Amino acid sequence: MNPELEVRPPRQQRSREAWNRVLDAGVAVLEKGGYDAFTIAAVCDQARVAPTAIYARTTSKDALFLAVYEHGIARLRAEQRIFGDDERWAGLTAPALVRAAVAEMVAISLRHQSFLGAIVLLSAAHEEVARRGSGYAQELGDGFTRVLLRAADEVTHPDPETAIRACFGTVFASSIIRVAYGPGFGTPSPVDDDTYVSDLGETAVRYLLADVAG
Repeated sequence: MNPELEVRPPRQQRSREAWNRVLDAGVAVLEKGGYDAFTIAAVCDQARVAPTAIYARTTSKDALFLAVYEHGIARLRAEQRIFGDDERWAGLTAPALVRAAVAEMVAISLRHQSFLGAIVLLSAAHEEVARRGSGYAQELGDGFTRVLLRAADEVTHPDPETAIRACFGTVFASSIIRVAYGPGFGTPSPVDDDTYVSDLGETAVRYLLADVAG
């Protein structure tokens, strides 16, 4: 990593607590005002800490932003562990498995849509955010694929893994567009989140399972 983007980690408990407040505050600033509102002063104000709490860790706004980015993404990654929970997916029929996996994935995006919206809109112009985001998307895709490969024998495609990964790409892109631009983007008739998730799950079932769907 570029040394200018590094953050000096706090060592003492009190310093760690202050730094966590800074990171939480940074996420809140991004969620409320996007990257344009993200300044060291705004984060200090939100966290109710003196600027020295930040300057002790870094003097770069971009380094602070990337630390906040990782903090926010960590919350999503914690929820994505559901794809490694075998009990969650045990005993489901193939159609139910597909619908459930789609619902879990999209629900994570929707729960964090304020944060993700700000990040997605920035990633086109921020090379490091785009690079990290691509890696995290691949990680999510791996988890999604691992779950749906449980139904590989019922996937009506000669290469089930390729089909599942294509399905992930479609679902992921759709959900990211929704959180970034809102439910009315590209459609004359916006639908509520529950209907959107249900329709997207049904689309995935029809693509992967074809006549098996039911």
